[in-house]
Amino acid sequence: MENFEFYSPTRIIFGRGTEEKAGELAREYGKKVLLHYGGGSIKKYGLYDRVVQSLREAGVDFMELGGVKPNPRLGLVQEGIRICRENNIDFILAVGGGSVIDSAKAISLGVPYQGDVWDFFMGKALPEKNLPVGVVLTIPAAGSEASNSVVITKEEGLLKRSCNNDINRPVFAIMNPEISFTLPPYQTASGIVDMMAHIMERYFTHQTDVGLTDGLCESLLKAIIKNALIVMEEPENYNARAELMWAGTLAHNGIVGTGRIGDWASHAIEHELSALYDVAHGAGLAVVFPAWMLYVYKHNINRFAQFAVNVFNVDYDYASPEKTALEGIRQLKKFFQRIGMPTSLKELNIPTDSLEEMARKCKRPNQGKLGYFLPLTEEDILAIYRLCL
Repeated sequence: MENFEFYSPTRIIFGRGTEEKAGELAREYGKKVLLHYGGGSIKKYGLYDRVVQSLREAGVDFMELGGVKPNPRLGLVQEGIRICRENNIDFILAVGGGSVIDSAKAISLGVPYQGDVWDFFMGKALPEKNLPVGVVLTIPAAGSEASNSVVITKEEGLLKRSCNNDINRPVFAIMNPEISFTLPPYQTASGIVDMMAHIMERYFTHQTDVGLTDGLCESLLKAIIKNALIVMEEPENYNARAELMWAGTLAHNGIVGTGRIGDWASHAIEHELSALYDVAHGAGLAVVFPAWMLYVYKHNINRFAQFAVNVFNVDYDYASPEKTALEGIRQLKKFFQRIGMPTSLKELNIPTDSLEEMARKCKRPNQGKLGYFLPLTEEDILAIYRLCL
């Protein structure tokens, strides 16, 4: 097991009706709040009204900035930074899923910074301070409500980049599973793939003697698979939605990655799909992850066989562990298809003549090889894109 530091300061407020506490919680951290959200769904289903009422009852002064899109844009982040500076905002309340939360995190980094906030995403600067961010979660998926990560897309050049730093972790996250009842099936499924990918990026490692976190990863994956199938049939099943919502947080708050080195190549490879073609992140991962697995599994067949047996209950083939490993990959792909996710670039309408461009952009200059399980060259990345066809 590797040495590690684990830091997870986010206060979790979980359960029915918890969004009504947004005002009193926000008041603990700021006197003037930026209420940040996406499109019209939070207004359509009444969440906006409940949060606003809570803020007003708590005596919190607030301004609003809506309009966050999936794969959140740098342009709106810069607008949020301007609003916060001009109006002395000292706290940001994000009401939404991963895109809204990431947009809020990026705004919070940019307000006190004298340079361009994009510097943090290009590795030109490290964040040292920010505005505190609180969350009312609407979509179990990205795990951004308790993670140290923020991902933003720059419109110029269509670059999607991340900034990982513990300063990004929200101070609180309100999580009411009932809010997710109205999610469309495709969005629910995309979120399910996203949280599974966060676990699998950490699970596929060459690190030995990590049985504890192996077990955590496998148990989370099995719980997600079980409850995903339930909510696809019963979208208002509270217990299944609750299991998924909590699993999404545990998948990406860092706990399942302790003591081990994860990979993260599949995320980087997918980012080019969503940056160029605005693909839903989870849908892109459903295409990329099985292709990555097929490309790298021979470098640790036992690890992939363990995944097959312990996650998908595949019978271990003692005569051919490789067959066991391949069956696990097949079962994963079959599960993605069962919940309505694409598993090929053709289904996403991605033109084949863009593969080389995506591979080139994914393999950034002076970065070295991508990933840790099998460090990838630009040629490797292109080969994985071709497997996605």
